[in-house]
Amino acid sequence: MSQKEKIILALDVEHFEEAQRIVMEFKDHVGMFKVGKQLFTHCGPKIVDFINMKNSRVFLDLKYHDIPNTVSKALIEAAKLGVDMVNIHALGGFSMMREAKINLVNTIKKLNLPRPKVIAVTVLTSIDDSELERMGIDVPVSVLTRNLTLLAKEAGLDGVVAAGSDIEMIRGLCGKDFIIVTPGVRIDDKQGDQRRVITPFEAIKKGASYIVLGRTIMENENPKAKLEELWRELENGNINQ
Repeated sequence: MSQKEKIILALDVEHFEEAQRIVMEFKDHVGMFKVGKQLFTHCGPKIVDFINMKNSRVFLDLKYHDIPNTVSKALIEAAKLGVDMVNIHALGGFSMMREAKINLVNTIKKLNLPRPKVIAVTVLTSIDDSELERMGIDVPVSVLTRNLTLLAKEAGLDGVVAAGSDIEMIRGLCGKDFIIVTPGVRIDDKQGDQRRVITPFEAIKKGASYIVLGRTIMENENPKAKLEELWRELENGNINQ
Protein backbone atom coordinates (compact mmCIF):
# COMPACT_ATOMS: atom_id res chain seq x y z
CA MET A 1 0.00 0.00 0.00
CA SER A 2 1.35 3.42 -0.95
CA GLN A 3 1.50 6.21 1.59
CA LYS A 4 -1.26 8.05 -0.32
CA GLU A 5 -3.58 5.05 0.02
CA LYS A 6 -3.22 5.21 3.79
CA ILE A 7 -4.85 8.65 3.91
CA ILE A 8 -8.61 8.89 4.45
CA LEU A 9 -10.07 12.36 3.87
CA ALA A 10 -13.16 13.15 5.95
CA LEU A 11 -16.05 14.72 4.06
CA ASP A 12 -17.22 16.61 7.12
CA VAL A 13 -19.31 19.11 5.17
CA GLU A 14 -22.95 20.12 5.19
CA HIS A 15 -23.95 19.99 1.53
CA PHE A 16 -23.78 17.45 -1.28
CA GLU A 17 -22.34 20.02 -3.70
CA GLU A 18 -19.47 20.83 -1.36
CA ALA A 19 -18.72 17.13 -0.94
CA GLN A 20 -18.70 16.70 -4.72
CA ARG A 21 -16.21 19.54 -5.07
CA ILE A 22 -13.87 18.03 -2.49
CA VAL A 23 -14.02 14.59 -4.10
CA MET A 24 -13.18 16.02 -7.51
CA GLU A 25 -10.36 18.14 -6.10
CA PHE A 26 -8.72 15.49 -3.92
CA LYS A 27 -9.55 12.11 -5.48
CA ASP A 28 -5.99 11.78 -6.79
CA HIS A 29 -4.44 12.87 -3.50
CA VAL A 30 -5.96 10.43 -0.99
CA GLY A 31 -6.82 6.75 -0.81
CA MET A 32 -10.36 6.96 0.52
CA PHE A 33 -13.13 9.36 1.51
CA LYS A 34 -14.94 9.14 4.83
CA VAL A 35 -18.69 9.71 4.71
CA GLY A 36 -20.05 10.40 8.18
CA LYS A 37 -23.35 11.02 9.88
CA GLN A 38 -23.86 14.67 8.92
CA LEU A 39 -23.31 14.27 5.19
CA PHE A 40 -25.10 10.92 4.94
CA THR A 41 -28.09 12.25 6.84
CA HIS A 42 -28.20 15.24 4.50
CA CYS A 43 -27.88 13.52 1.13
CA GLY A 44 -27.97 9.76 1.72
CA PRO A 45 -26.55 7.15 -0.65
CA LYS A 46 -26.09 9.53 -3.57
CA ILE A 47 -22.77 10.74 -2.15
CA VAL A 48 -21.52 7.14 -2.01
CA ASP A 49 -22.69 6.63 -5.60
CA PHE A 50 -20.85 9.78 -6.67
CA ILE A 51 -17.59 8.73 -5.03
CA ASN A 52 -17.84 5.28 -6.60
CA MET A 53 -18.48 6.80 -10.04
CA LYS A 54 -15.21 8.71 -9.67
CA ASN A 55 -13.36 5.43 -9.02
CA SER A 56 -12.61 6.41 -5.45
CA ARG A 57 -13.14 4.40 -2.28
CA VAL A 58 -15.61 4.97 0.57
CA PHE A 59 -15.31 4.51 4.31
CA LEU A 60 -18.88 4.69 5.61
CA ASP A 61 -18.48 6.06 9.12
CA LEU A 62 -21.95 5.61 10.66
CA LYS A 63 -20.91 3.62 13.76
CA TYR A 64 -23.84 1.22 13.76
CA HIS A 65 -24.87 0.35 17.32
CA ASP A 66 -28.10 -1.60 17.79
CA ILE A 67 -29.44 -5.11 18.24
CA PRO A 68 -27.66 -7.75 16.11
CA ASN A 69 -30.43 -8.13 13.53
CA THR A 70 -30.65 -4.39 12.88
CA VAL A 71 -26.88 -3.98 12.53
CA SER A 72 -26.72 -7.02 10.24
CA LYS A 73 -29.28 -5.50 7.88
CA ALA A 74 -27.48 -2.14 7.93
CA LEU A 75 -24.17 -3.79 6.96
CA ILE A 76 -25.85 -5.65 4.11
CA GLU A 77 -27.26 -2.39 2.76
CA ALA A 78 -23.80 -0.81 3.04
CA ALA A 79 -22.39 -3.68 0.98
CA LYS A 80 -25.08 -3.13 -1.64
CA LEU A 81 -24.01 0.53 -1.84
CA GLY A 82 -20.49 -0.59 -2.72
CA VAL A 83 -18.59 0.89 0.21
CA ASP A 84 -15.07 -0.38 0.88
CA MET A 85 -15.13 -0.11 4.66
CA VAL A 86 -17.84 0.39 7.28
CA ASN A 87 -17.80 0.60 11.06
CA ILE A 88 -19.91 -0.59 13.94
CA HIS A 89 -19.62 0.20 17.64
CA ALA A 90 -17.79 -2.36 19.75
CA LEU A 91 -19.86 -1.32 22.77
CA GLY A 92 -22.76 -3.09 21.06
CA GLY A 93 -21.13 -6.25 22.37
CA PHE A 94 -19.65 -9.50 21.11
CA SER A 95 -22.94 -11.04 19.93
CA MET A 96 -23.84 -7.97 17.89
CA MET A 97 -20.44 -7.88 16.19
CA ARG A 98 -20.22 -11.59 15.50
CA GLU A 99 -23.78 -12.06 14.25
CA ALA A 100 -23.59 -8.97 12.06
CA LYS A 101 -20.35 -10.16 10.43
CA ILE A 102 -21.65 -13.69 9.85
CA ASN A 103 -24.93 -12.48 8.37
CA LEU A 104 -23.07 -10.05 6.12
CA VAL A 105 -20.74 -12.75 4.80
CA ASN A 106 -23.57 -15.22 4.16
CA THR A 107 -25.72 -12.66 2.37
CA ILE A 108 -23.09 -11.19 0.08
CA LYS A 109 -22.15 -14.69 -1.06
CA LYS A 110 -25.72 -15.21 -2.20
CA LEU A 111 -25.80 -11.80 -3.88
CA ASN A 112 -22.31 -12.18 -5.37
CA LEU A 113 -21.17 -8.85 -3.95
CA PRO A 114 -17.72 -7.81 -2.70
CA ARG A 115 -17.49 -7.65 1.07
CA PRO A 116 -16.65 -4.35 2.73
CA LYS A 117 -14.13 -4.41 5.54
CA VAL A 118 -15.96 -4.23 8.87
CA ILE A 119 -14.18 -2.45 11.69
CA ALA A 120 -15.22 -1.58 15.23
CA VAL A 121 -15.12 1.75 17.01
CA THR A 122 -13.50 1.18 20.40
CA VAL A 123 -13.45 4.39 22.46
CA LEU A 124 -14.09 7.76 20.81
CA THR A 125 -11.04 10.03 20.71
CA SER A 126 -13.09 12.74 22.41
CA ILE A 127 -13.34 10.55 25.54
CA ASP A 128 -10.67 10.38 28.24
CA ASP A 129 -10.46 8.66 31.64
CA SER A 130 -12.37 11.38 33.45
CA GLU A 131 -15.22 11.19 30.96
CA LEU A 132 -15.41 7.40 31.36
CA GLU A 133 -15.59 7.86 35.13
CA ARG A 134 -18.52 10.25 34.74
CA MET A 135 -20.23 7.60 32.63
CA GLY A 136 -19.83 5.05 35.41
CA ILE A 137 -17.15 3.03 33.62
CA ASP A 138 -14.46 2.36 36.20
CA VAL A 139 -11.56 1.41 33.91
CA PRO A 140 -9.02 3.57 32.05
CA VAL A 141 -9.48 4.27 28.35
CA SER A 142 -6.50 2.07 27.54
CA VAL A 143 -8.01 -0.97 29.31
CA LEU A 144 -11.45 -0.50 27.77
CA THR A 145 -9.88 -0.11 24.33
CA ARG A 146 -7.88 -3.30 24.82
CA ASN A 147 -10.95 -5.27 25.92
CA LEU A 148 -13.11 -4.02 23.06
CA THR A 149 -10.36 -4.66 20.51
CA LEU A 150 -10.00 -8.26 21.61
CA LEU A 151 -13.77 -8.72 21.44
CA ALA A 152 -13.84 -7.31 17.92
CA LYS A 153 -11.05 -9.62 16.78
CA GLU A 154 -12.71 -12.64 18.40
CA ALA A 155 -15.97 -11.69 16.67
CA GLY A 156 -14.20 -11.87 13.31
CA LEU A 157 -14.05 -8.18 12.48
CA ASP A 158 -11.30 -6.87 10.22
CA GLY A 159 -10.02 -4.19 12.55
CA VAL A 160 -10.80 -1.24 14.77
CA VAL A 161 -10.89 2.53 14.91
CA ALA A 162 -8.55 3.58 17.69
CA ALA A 163 -6.60 6.58 18.96
CA GLY A 164 -2.90 7.01 18.28
CA SER A 165 -1.96 6.19 21.87
CA ASP A 166 -3.40 2.67 21.41
CA ILE A 167 -1.88 1.74 18.03
CA GLU A 168 1.17 -0.15 19.30
CA MET A 169 -0.84 -2.04 21.91
CA ILE A 170 -3.40 -3.13 19.30
CA ARG A 171 -0.77 -4.06 16.73
CA GLY A 172 0.97 -6.21 19.31
CA LEU A 173 -2.25 -7.94 20.33
CA CYS A 174 -3.78 -8.50 16.90
CA GLY A 175 -0.94 -8.87 14.41
CA LYS A 176 0.11 -7.15 11.20
CA ASP A 177 -3.02 -7.86 9.15
CA PHE A 178 -5.50 -6.35 11.60
CA ILE A 179 -6.74 -2.98 10.32
CA ILE A 180 -6.18 0.05 12.54
CA VAL A 181 -7.85 3.29 11.46
CA THR A 182 -6.65 6.27 13.47
CA PRO A 183 -8.62 9.51 13.75
CA GLY A 184 -7.57 12.51 15.81
CA VAL A 185 -4.62 13.04 13.46
CA ARG A 186 -3.27 16.59 13.43
CA ILE A 187 -0.64 18.33 11.32
CA ASP A 188 -0.65 21.30 13.71
CA ASP A 189 -1.16 21.82 17.44
CA LYS A 190 -4.91 22.38 17.28
CA GLN A 191 -6.78 19.66 19.14
CA GLY A 192 -10.34 20.86 18.52
CA ASP A 193 -12.76 18.47 20.21
CA GLN A 194 -10.27 15.59 20.10
CA ARG A 195 -8.52 14.87 23.40
CA ARG A 196 -6.14 12.19 22.17
CA VAL A 197 -4.30 13.36 19.04
CA ILE A 198 -1.24 12.28 17.05
CA THR A 199 0.72 13.40 13.97
CA PRO A 200 0.46 11.47 10.67
CA PHE A 201 4.09 10.35 10.81
CA GLU A 202 3.76 9.11 14.39
CA ALA A 203 0.55 7.21 13.61
CA ILE A 204 1.94 5.37 10.58
CA LYS A 205 5.27 4.66 12.29
CA LYS A 206 3.45 3.12 15.25
CA GLY A 207 1.50 0.82 12.94
CA ALA A 208 -1.73 2.51 11.85
CA SER A 209 -3.13 1.08 8.61
CA TYR A 210 -4.97 4.30 7.78
CA ILE A 211 -5.09 7.83 9.14
CA VAL A 212 -8.14 10.08 8.98
CA LEU A 213 -7.55 13.72 8.10
CA GLY A 214 -10.24 16.38 8.06
CA ARG A 215 -10.16 19.92 9.40
CA THR A 216 -6.40 19.79 9.89
CA ILE A 217 -6.02 19.57 6.08
CA MET A 218 -9.09 21.38 4.81
CA GLU A 219 -8.44 24.48 6.92
CA ASN A 220 -4.88 24.73 5.59
CA GLU A 221 -4.10 27.58 3.17
CA ASN A 222 -3.03 25.07 0.49
CA PRO A 223 -4.49 21.61 1.25
CA LYS A 224 -3.04 19.88 -1.83
CA ALA A 225 0.45 21.15 -1.15
CA LYS A 226 0.14 20.07 2.47
CA LEU A 227 -0.94 16.56 1.42
CA GLU A 228 2.01 16.31 -0.95
CA GLU A 229 4.32 17.45 1.83
CA LEU A 230 2.79 14.76 4.03
CA TRP A 231 3.44 12.05 1.43
CA ARG A 232 7.09 13.08 1.22
CA GLU A 233 7.42 13.01 5.00
CA LEU A 234 5.94 9.51 5.17
CA GLU A 235 7.96 8.19 2.20
CA ASN A 236 11.22 9.70 3.44
CA GLY A 237 10.61 8.06 6.78
CA ASN A 238 10.85 4.66 5.05
CA ILE A 239 7.68 3.47 6.74
CA ASN A 240 6.38 0.16 5.43
CA GLN A 241 3.33 -1.56 6.86
